[in-house]
Amino acid sequence: MIGESTSVDAGRPAPVDKKGLAKAFAASLTGTALEWYDFAVYSASAALIFPQIFFPDSDPLTGTLLAFSTYAVGYVARPIGGFVFGRLGDVIGRKQLLVITLLMIGVTTFAIGLLPGYDQIGVAAPAILVFLRFAQGVAVGGEWGGAVLLSSEYGNPSQRGFWSSAAQIGPPAGNLMANGALAGLTLALTEAQFESWGWRLAFLLSAVLVGFGLWIRLKLEDTPVFKALQESGDRAEAPIRDVFTTQARPLVAAILSRIAPDVIYALFTVFSITYGTQKLGFERGEVLTAILIGSAFQLGLIPLAGAISDRINRRLVYAVAAVGGVAWSAIFFLVIGGSSFPLLILGVVVGLAFHSFMYGPQAAFVTEQFTVALRSTGSSLAYTIAGVFGGAMAPLMFTWLLSKTDSWVPIAGYVVIVGAVTLVGLALGRNPDPTEDEHYTLLATEKARRATESEA
Repeated sequence: MIGESTSVDAGRPAPVDKKGLAKAFAASLTGTALEWYDFAVYSASAALIFPQIFFPDSDPLTGTLLAFSTYAVGYVARPIGGFVFGRLGDVIGRKQLLVITLLMIGVTTFAIGLLPGYDQIGVAAPAILVFLRFAQGVAVGGEWGGAVLLSSEYGNPSQRGFWSSAAQIGPPAGNLMANGALAGLTLALTEAQFESWGWRLAFLLSAVLVGFGLWIRLKLEDTPVFKALQESGDRAEAPIRDVFTTQARPLVAAILSRIAPDVIYALFTVFSITYGTQKLGFERGEVLTAILIGSAFQLGLIPLAGAISDRINRRLVYAVAAVGGVAWSAIFFLVIGGSSFPLLILGVVVGLAFHSFMYGPQAAFVTEQFTVALRSTGSSLAYTIAGVFGGAMAPLMFTWLLSKTDSWVPIAGYVVIVGAVTLVGLALGRNPDPTEDEHYTLLATEKARRATESEA
């Protein structure tokens, strides 16, 4: 049952490396935020500028659909990153894969900023854009599982909801930076300047941001849990095979649980730009401002939700937020129908608040479905496979439904369906067992103690 108690007698609490924990939390948060800055810049640009730059022969709605198709490519590519980097996280460690993924997304995002448009190189422009977007997706697909484990495996397992939320803060933080950069450019430049070259600046800034993220991650050691796993010889020899053969139910539960949060996030941060500007007549800057304010609230709400899920049943918190998010998605269209800017802000802020109370507990819920030796692979596969059916399809479905019906009602119905799917995933999942980490954290502590004594 979703509401059953999560209280566990964890026995003697394992010591926590507070300095390492602080570094891991910062590395998980900053690196993920920087990667999601790059991803969010693309997402916003797909709604605002790419139809004109890369698909100029299409009508506005068709151009947006094509731009969102390239947006979806980034999600479709994520399972490849999950397969490749998730496995590496269980084999070579969490830290190493995070350095690789950060470099990949930095290079591809910078390259998009330099890519000529359709008017300069013809059909090669959208083709190269798709390739770069694919590479972005592979990198992000490998990032999430490692980033979550980096922070959560340094902390107390009974507080996993809070510590693993570091990686979950990354998307709204990146979204805040991305939309802030785009909003600033739209205010500082004329429409012609922004469409000609201004949008490129947001992509080129990624070089500085990724450099900062690499500096933090390269200074960090791997997690105590992975080190102890390595020492004990308990690492999986074929983690991908083992996940599919021994962890089928946890994998299904984790995949289904993630779909509604992805879809609801896409509704309020991606599709709202298209709907607000093309159907309701809002200025581009107004919609971006609403998303900025909503993302700012998420910076505090996500760790709060993670912490609450450590004290109240995690699945229950997640489920209540899912029901609320589905209901608000329909209310949102009614609220903003009068084209009131304050109501637009209210609609986006409340929608992202419900998303926060799903997203905060999500990282802990997904990772604790899998055994310690298969956490990186299982979590990465669940995250990336769900992204294909959730975040990748959502903007396309929203835009297609709007083009066919000219109504928001089918869109709300779609959200109801994915909400039900997520509730099924939560029902299939299990509650946390903090004692699973204790063996490995105590092994790591004992090894550190012996090393200190030998040096003395």
